[in-house]
Amino acid sequence: MNDLTTRDHPISEDLTVVIPTLGREILRDSLAAIAGGSELPARVIVVHQGDDPRVGEWARRAPGGLVVEYVPSDRRGRATGVNTGVDRATTPFVAITDDDCLVGPEWVHRMATRLRAEPDRLVTGRVEAAGDAVPVAVVTSNRPDTQSRPRIRFDRLSGGNMGGALDVLRRIGPLDEDPCLATAEDGEYAYRALRAGVPITYDPTIVVDHVGWRDEPQRERQYRSYARSTAGFYGKYLRRGDLFIALRVAVHVLRSVRRWAAGVIRRNPDQAARGRAYVVELLPGLIAGFRSRP
Repeated sequence: MNDLTTRDHPISEDLTVVIPTLGREILRDSLAAIAGGSELPARVIVVHQGDDPRVGEWARRAPGGLVVEYVPSDRRGRATGVNTGVDRATTPFVAITDDDCLVGPEWVHRMATRLRAEPDRLVTGRVEAAGDAVPVAVVTSNRPDTQSRPRIRFDRLSGGNMGGALDVLRRIGPLDEDPCLATAEDGEYAYRALRAGVPITYDPTIVVDHVGWRDEPQRERQYRSYARSTAGFYGKYLRRGDLFIALRVAVHVLRSVRRWAAGVIRRNPDQAARGRAYVVELLPGLIAGFRSRP
């Protein structure tokens, strides 16, 4: 499926990459990382949900022969951005990353190879820390894993490092754009996929670097958003009478209290802030999810 366009860059003609962005300048580094890889995707779709006019220019001047489609959007929310990009994809496979993620040199090649070999499932991979600040989410396990049903603790799917066959993504349906799931759309999507019989493969050789750029107050706000959104996801499914989610909520509370206490004891402010957020925001999030409507 690969054709050489330059001496150095074969193209995965069957893979489109989607990047939703608010227009942070780090998007330029994200595009450069893709362009500098061992293989290029057929196309990158940048869905711009901000107001910075420079973003369109960055897309037009993408380095290394990278083909970028710039899609301005006046709608907000990461789920909406991803859905817009996937809707415009025409290749058999789609990979998704974020504007603050720098893909590894082999990311396109390994993602495309894995998707061709296992077109019936979602594929995700490792998320390493990068940058001077603490990133809000990393996944560092080196052990490959395939999940075929929901788990009590969590379902492994990193929104900034995932891919799937276009027909599988459409069978699962779009990411949930409900505001009560604002930053937990990938968790709900993983759960919905597994319940629909779509396995999730975790391949630790498919790597992105998540660049930390938030200061401590910003990270605390993001932890609260993650926590309330996760609880919103739980609340929506509890309204439907999902007893498995009820069990997951109980485990979630125990793990969050333990993390909060461990962070305090170890004098780790980020660990304590994350644990505290998932305890304090649980009830408001559950109520918001329970009250929401499709």
